[in-house]
Amino acid sequence: MNKRDVGTFYEDIAAEYIRNNGGKIVKRNYRSRQGEIDIIARDGDYLCFVEVKYRAGDKYGDALEAVGFAKQKAVCKASKVYIRMNGGDFDMPMRYDVIAVNASENGMCNVKWLKNAFEYVL
Repeated sequence: MNKRDVGTFYEDIAAEYIRNNGGKIVKRNYRSRQGEIDIIARDGDYLCFVEVKYRAGDKYGDALEAVGFAKQKAVCKASKVYIRMNGGDFDMPMRYDVIAVNASENGMCNVKWLKNAFEYVL
């Protein structure tokens, strides 16, 4: 599998995890010039902008640690464009989440949904 296929595979796992935990997928792979958002979802009253990270092992740290400031900034810029382009009532609370998919030694995936992982940054 190429990198894009691998990313899509783990985003599918993350999307299914959101659904299984009461969320609703609004959009996947939203792209703008400012950045990309892997998943946009509704979780209760929240509109969530979700970054998905995968790690095959712990050699490079946990997947949750892989969303640095530059990536946070790109997600926030893209979320601003999404809100502007989709109009509607965006008085609803918004959240920036990370879903980490870490492979375990037995071949299973450990999925963690870190809600409110970071604040809006410019």
